[in-house]
Amino acid sequence: MPYYDKDKLKAALTLEDYFNLLTLFGGEPQYMPFGIVSSTICHNPPGTGSRKLYYYKNSNLFHCFTGCEDPSFDIYILVQKVMSIQKGRNLSWGEALQWVAGWKGYAPDVADQALGGFTEDWLVFQNYERINDITLNVPRKTLKAYPTDILYRFNYDVKIRPWLNDGINEEAMAFADIGYFAGQECITIPHWDVDNRFVGLRGRFLIREDAEQYGKYRPLKINGVWYTHPLGFNLYGLNWAKANIPKFKKVIVFEGEKSVLQYMSYFGTDNEIAVACCGSSISEHQFQLLMEQHPAEIVVAFDKDFEKIGDDVFAKQVKNCKRLNEKYGSYVQLSFLFDKTNSVLPLKASPTDAGKDAFLKLFKERIIL
Repeated sequence: MPYYDKDKLKAALTLEDYFNLLTLFGGEPQYMPFGIVSSTICHNPPGTGSRKLYYYKNSNLFHCFTGCEDPSFDIYILVQKVMSIQKGRNLSWGEALQWVAGWKGYAPDVADQALGGFTEDWLVFQNYERINDITLNVPRKTLKAYPTDILYRFNYDVKIRPWLNDGINEEAMAFADIGYFAGQECITIPHWDVDNRFVGLRGRFLIREDAEQYGKYRPLKINGVWYTHPLGFNLYGLNWAKANIPKFKKVIVFEGEKSVLQYMSYFGTDNEIAVACCGSSISEHQFQLLMEQHPAEIVVAFDKDFEKIGDDVFAKQVKNCKRLNEKYGSYVQLSFLFDKTNSVLPLKASPTDAGKDAFLKLFKERIIL
């Protein structure tokens, strides 16, 4: 069996990882100077608790200010609590550790030889043990809708040079209602659900120091209102892509909103089949939303995070692909855009960041399982 060093794994988790995990669990998290505040999913189902669960980045610990008998705990205990409440699964501490490692795509420190190593022909994708079971037809979560009046406060005439320089054209930005909010020096990104309801507002913050401390992308708070939503219960761009997915029989899942906008810039809004999961994994709710559109193929197009073929990050990304294939591959054809020659994309790039031709090369050479 794989062995994971609990402290190394915990150190590998970023603030954004904690935010994404809390989002996946329905905690509707918000960044704070000390770390993150979330609803009390540690002892309540999503959407029912108060906002009293705090994550402190200086200690890597959670503290529940209401309801938990032992109020301070780490990520592994949180997973045990959430799995018991939301899935009815009583994980041991070791199982929770392995669950976190699988979700993160973290390579074990020592592995059973029976698991094998990586092979050049990518057959490793075919034989990865299931991390956890998927339940289809879970009740769809209806997200809170916000009044759209707030969108009229932003500037839509300014040239958003950072994104224009990244290959996003003005047509795509106008189509997606991308604006600029001078009050917080950020690009504004409205999020709509599959039924075109306004369910969230995220900002791409442009001040480097602020972005490095709290994250480049995060929900906006304006006049005391947080325009936030659980990212794991929605897919950015699905409201536009849903009309084309049955026609093209494909949907492309990127990590971030910017990639969806780049795709629309390259191929036109009429050919939009791209969505963003706003993280590095696809939740069960997101998968169900995709399956409701009846795609024949789901193309996973996550960012390239590794520097060299075979390094630790490369191994983690391969494991993440294997995990997704084992979790969802029996329901639909999965394929992966992956810079397997390490020659197409720079480090930390999305498959769309290097331009249309580079994207088409990766798409043509995608790994089809």
